[in-house]
Amino acid sequence: MNNAILINDSLTTTGQISVKQLEQAIQEGYKSVLNLRSPDELGFFRDEQKLAEKLGLYYANVPVKLEALNEELITQTLKTLEQLPKPVLIHCAAGMRSTGIALLSIAIKEGLNAEQTLAKAKSLGFGFLEDFNGFSVSPRLKQLFVNYVNKHAKVAVLAR
Repeated sequence: MNNAILINDSLTTTGQISVKQLEQAIQEGYKSVLNLRSPDELGFFRDEQKLAEKLGLYYANVPVKLEALNEELITQTLKTLEQLPKPVLIHCAAGMRSTGIALLSIAIKEGLNAEQTLAKAKSLGFGFLEDFNGFSVSPRLKQLFVNYVNKHAKVAVLAR
């Protein structure tokens, strides 16, 4: 799939998907689509859920706006992701939110700290939270990401 980042065998991220990409997702064995776009975003694909479900994909939409991102919304999004049959194709407009959520999911499951998570992002070719397609991400968002990983990854490690 074009512009997709294979995070692991269960998670792939990308920007806005097309009808052709939904059809390709089925052919490639994906079982679910998680859309992180808000219906009021420019370019939101209004028939995506109907088409995804018609093709046999599970579908969930959790609107994640960067300016409204907080710990509660991250947790809600991760819980939704966890409940979807794998593998999941996670998307947003440009792939930034979707890749960030996928990396948080991996960090929590694997008990990674923030530094390890950022290193994993770079190894995937995604300089998350430092520079994305020429745009710097706000320090507030970077701190939120780091704090979330540090808080929740420790819990995952202790729960083992």
